[in-house]
Amino acid sequence: MSALFELVPGDAAVIVNVPHAGTFLPDDIRAALTPEGREVPDTDWHVDTLFRDLARKRNITFMAATHSRIVTDLNRDPSGASLYPGASNTEICPTSTFHDQPHYLPGRAPGAAEIARRVERYWRPYHARLAAEIERIRARHGHAILLDGHSIVSRAPRFFEGRLPDLNLGTADGASAAPAVAEAAARVLASAGAAAGLTFVHNGRFKGGYITRHYGQPRQNVHALQLETAQCCYMDESRPNDFNAARAAPLASVLAALLDALVALPTSTLGERGQKSDD
Repeated sequence: MSALFELVPGDAAVIVNVPHAGTFLPDDIRAALTPEGREVPDTDWHVDTLFRDLARKRNITFMAATHSRIVTDLNRDPSGASLYPGASNTEICPTSTFHDQPHYLPGRAPGAAEIARRVERYWRPYHARLAAEIERIRARHGHAILLDGHSIVSRAPRFFEGRLPDLNLGTADGASAAPAVAEAAARVLASAGAAAGLTFVHNGRFKGGYITRHYGQPRQNVHALQLETAQCCYMDESRPNDFNAARAAPLASVLAALLDALVALPTSTLGERGQKSDD
């Protein structure tokens, strides 16, 4: 049985989490999928590769899922609550691709009992460890900054019109991170992104998923950001298994600058050590 995640603990005040780059499918789930579903088409391809070495060089904790989001989507609310009411959303155990094609063979989509089993077997252990790492870092520094790394095809009519901006920062409309954190991240992504020829938007179509919204508790000194990157910035979207290091180089420089800025943020700008919310 494959481990649920890769974890490289660090001592900096920043944690990089990559919940959707995994491709592993347990045999029982693979057997229920269509041929297209077995290709795990909606993976956040190579986002772990983009961040792993950058995090290691900065002593930043790095965590990445190994299992496909088809198994269970770690960035969805286990209650089934919608992230974007009124818009198209995928489920905690997605049944269709981003292009509205079925993941499962006829009659093989997971029912309520199977979804509950997967949440217990895959979702909860991952989140228990992520929560423990966040608390370890918060206890050490007085604050923790969680950067949730994602990517998506640059054109997905199911979710947005036209071409997605290259860099999409989400802070749940300002609720998941203190202004000092959000502003520092936005400033780097806008300036370094422009220098690298990349477009940027803050709280556009992607404002942050469950992880950003759940763990981002600024009054408790935990700040969460989601970065959704258009895949064309670093790969040929028609050849998802191939990582294009040359194409990814400008993006990598932006990500390095972002991590440097987050690590450098002093606790004094983010609130008092151990502060709890009265709300």
